[in-house]
Amino acid sequence: MVLFILRRLGVMVLTALCLTFVVFWLTNLYPNLEKLAKTQGNFRMSDEAVESYLGKNGYLQPMPVKFGQWLGVLPGWTLEDEGETVGKCFAKGTPEVERPQFCGVLQGDWGQSTVFKDDVGTIVATRLGLTGKLMFFVMLVMVPMALIIGVLAGMREGSKLDRSLSTFSIASTATPEYVSGVIFIAIFASSAFGLKWFKGSATSAMENVTFENFTLPVITIALYGMGYIARMTRASMTEVMTAQYIRTARLKGVKFSDIVLKHALRNALIAPFTVIMLQFPWLLNGVVIVETLFNYKGFGWLLVQAASNNDIELLLAVSVVSVIVVLVTQLISDIGYVYLNPRIRIA
Repeated sequence: MVLFILRRLGVMVLTALCLTFVVFWLTNLYPNLEKLAKTQGNFRMSDEAVESYLGKNGYLQPMPVKFGQWLGVLPGWTLEDEGETVGKCFAKGTPEVERPQFCGVLQGDWGQSTVFKDDVGTIVATRLGLTGKLMFFVMLVMVPMALIIGVLAGMREGSKLDRSLSTFSIASTATPEYVSGVIFIAIFASSAFGLKWFKGSATSAMENVTFENFTLPVITIALYGMGYIARMTRASMTEVMTAQYIRTARLKGVKFSDIVLKHALRNALIAPFTVIMLQFPWLLNGVVIVETLFNYKGFGWLLVQAASNNDIELLLAVSVVSVIVVLVTQLISDIGYVYLNPRIRIA
């Protein structure tokens, strides 16, 4: 198992570097850099002024060099400005003995946001924490409900309960979040129906989570993801219930509840476990609509702001965090799959 994890970690690091370089290359294409220069200066800047701005900020260096400096494996750029030395890692007027050479991601320096005028690492950590809080409550509702629905539907294939729960699962997955969210707001938060049980905005939940301000966004996301997990669980449970060892247990007179709980359930959870782990990357980046709809400024909202405002440093940080979350959840999924499936472990 240790060698398996070490191999996967090596592949993860290589994959993360490749994907990060692709994102870095795309965000540092000249049209994006030209737009950044004009955003920071003015949109009537001449080509010479754009070149001057980009040169003074180290954007005109070769792409591998810029990537190495951003990672922190190469020394940051320096230049002379009005007789004083300035650089990526220090500002004008910094004493020579206090000038660091390396200041990249590996040193914990993610750069400065051109939109929010703040440290990128601080911004990402704050918004990631807000979305993490939303993800926690969504998973707390979505996973148990989906597993219960899937197991109940798959226990007796073709029964009325199976058809009813399967219909509900398909309907929940087929309904986009922006549709169900608007419906929930109209019914439970607006004065149209007179049911003001919850708040239509989750802005206050950023500071203090309550049942009133966080229920609607959580239910909106949970309903959409619940159907897919439930369908996968139902299909897996149906397949397990038709296995030979289950038939043998039933012929021997074993109680149906014992067959489900002691023999079928563990094997039925192998496939849904992988699907559940895949929900984390989706929740991290796929809740943009819900966060916008309920005015909850989390990680998805930050991604939209970074992309729409051409905030290169912030967009890079958001992309790197997204890549890391995807790779880590895949690693956890593989390890969990090995433990749930003894045949994989023996091989």
